[in-house]
Amino acid sequence: MRFDYNELLERARSQLPPDVSERKRFEVPKPRSITIGMKTFVQNFKEICDALNRDPQHLLRYLSREMATAGTLSGSRAVFQGRFRYDTIERLIQHYTVVFVTCPVCKRPDTRIVKEKRLSFMVCEACGARSSVRSM
Repeated sequence: MRFDYNELLERARSQLPPDVSERKRFEVPKPRSITIGMKTFVQNFKEICDALNRDPQHLLRYLSREMATAGTLSGSRAVFQGRFRYDTIERLIQHYTVVFVTCPVCKRPDTRIVKEKRLSFMVCEACGARSSVRSM
């Protein structure tokens, strides 16, 4: 039994989920932050987490650790103790996206974090790559 390369390629493509084969640009919403007194609020925090396909607690822990402050969730927004500029929050979210969301092999954002025993791995749903990420 011999197979033609094009037939095998079409068969493989038909088994992929539709969102993997689509070529749309991945965009993270810009954070809408306001500072009141000594607190900084990120109004669209839940929307950002949904776009990144990450647990809000994971992103909150990362931002709190990087900004060296306490952070809490209040509904769909995040509250940080201290005054932080918009560009600082945006830069940290972009760094988080590079480290914890984008696949290092295929550069696609179709990943999820899987914890096995004490180690965390980023598993890419597009290419199947599996790479370790630091625990938080």
